[in-house]
Amino acid sequence: MDKVWLGSYPQGVPPEIDTSAFRSLIALFERNVAQFADRVAYVSLGATLTYRELDRMSGQFASYLQNVARLRPGARVAIMLPNVLQYPVALFGALRAGCIVVNCNPLYTPRELNHQLRDSGAEAIVAIENRASVLQEALPGTVVRSVIVTGAGDLLGMARGAAVNFAMRMLKRAVPPWQIAGASSFSAALKAGDAQSRLTVEVGPEDIAFLQYTGGTTGVPKGAMLTHANMVANLQQCHAWLAPFLRLANANDQEIVITALPLYHIFAMTASLVFFKAGARNVLVADPRNIRALVAEMRQNGFSAFTGVNTLFNASLNNPDFAKLDFSRVNVCLGGGMAIHRSVAERWKRVTGHTLIEAYGLSETSPAVSGNPLDIQAFNGPIGLPLPSTDVSIRDDSGAPVAAGEVGELFVQGPQVMKGYWHAAEETAQVMTPEGFLRTGDLATMDQAGFLYVVDRRKDMIISSGFNIYPNEIEDVVSMHEGVLEVGAVGLPDPVVGETVKIVVVRKDESVTAEDLIAHCRRFLTGYKIPRHVEFAESLPKSAIGKILRKNLRQAA
Repeated sequence: MDKVWLGSYPQGVPPEIDTSAFRSLIALFERNVAQFADRVAYVSLGATLTYRELDRMSGQFASYLQNVARLRPGARVAIMLPNVLQYPVALFGALRAGCIVVNCNPLYTPRELNHQLRDSGAEAIVAIENRASVLQEALPGTVVRSVIVTGAGDLLGMARGAAVNFAMRMLKRAVPPWQIAGASSFSAALKAGDAQSRLTVEVGPEDIAFLQYTGGTTGVPKGAMLTHANMVANLQQCHAWLAPFLRLANANDQEIVITALPLYHIFAMTASLVFFKAGARNVLVADPRNIRALVAEMRQNGFSAFTGVNTLFNASLNNPDFAKLDFSRVNVCLGGGMAIHRSVAERWKRVTGHTLIEAYGLSETSPAVSGNPLDIQAFNGPIGLPLPSTDVSIRDDSGAPVAAGEVGELFVQGPQVMKGYWHAAEETAQVMTPEGFLRTGDLATMDQAGFLYVVDRRKDMIISSGFNIYPNEIEDVVSMHEGVLEVGAVGLPDPVVGETVKIVVVRKDESVTAEDLIAHCRRFLTGYKIPRHVEFAESLPKSAIGKILRKNLRQAA
């Protein structure tokens, strides 16, 4: 397919990016902390962290990993933190030590966390203390030998930090009892690292920076290997797309971006790094579900950019104080992770005066693949144009390209496409073509101007508030209940979160109720994965070889 989309590019956006501009994320980091040393890099709960302070603290954490934890380059370091100042310190510290970052959802159950730690072979983990009890239960069977636990207020300064930690521990009772032998506090780790010299590590483009866990083509979570080259390329691509519309950091101005989506999610993490590259001030919001607190952060800090998912935009609009904010400096409102609803986008424009821009990506593509031009005057429906240095192909079931306007599977090729799945060569081969295209599993079409539209998902993945839910995992958990004979899981459309989980169950114990099964799921699954609908049936539709036909279940629902 010819790159017809280049003719629709906004003025100032190049067709290709320089993939050799930075040898690694470390090189980009070092450039930025030197160039913007005295600027504020991150804000959290009223406390700030400058680029210079981030340089110093992340260096201390890197030294701790090298000299105290005794980790060698290539070791995996898990980070299980919400959006607090400790996250960027741990992230850049691990990378500067030559380690591979494994992002973990703080809401994981012990079962989910244990799988990710075992599969990645993580040797160290940084965890928020209110989830330390979960970590304690998840550690058996892993090779984790260094545990760093941090309170939410640990980097907020003495007075503010003590107050926040006291409130979490004593007033809210949000920190269950835990005991992990040899665990270090985050503050102690920084102090220990500061007492020794950090070793300079040579990291190259093909070295792995992240294991970003995703279900990929099956329901078994596995790590997408994102190299330094992948990440740098995607930052370059996104920056090139945004640059003509950004207030590029200078002596008198700075972008202020609100980061409410959790940084362990690939969309939020990469978007945050794009603004980091631009020398922006990044306002971290620890709990995006607390819309009142989110709006307060917007009012207090001001903002020029806001990234989110459809549910977050919708919830913000439903807060009565949101419309009272000052939107005069806003120039980027970017949505990803799930489809933006037209009704939400149109209301957003009425309230803020700014167009909600939709983009598209995958964990396997670091993640950005396409985006709408930032100069469009109204929400337009497609997922945008392929980014610079990105090639796409829409193909039929035989692998042949389809004509413009026809539906086929979306294939993607570019420097942001992952190296493969961690220790899963067979599954990597299922999604990567010999010529280097990634099969996305999404059915799409492209119009004459090069705009992409997602028509449907070929796979059975369920997306709720931007998070991927895999039916195999839900079915595995439900089938663990002794009263369940068979189960099928599907997604149902939901106006608030996009999709919710429905299970259709064949019972072997007729006394089992829907409440029993939901309570069972709460023991093993993160909140957004728990079924919201339960139906009991005499049998499930199956293929000739006995495979449950989820398509039939969806049609019946």
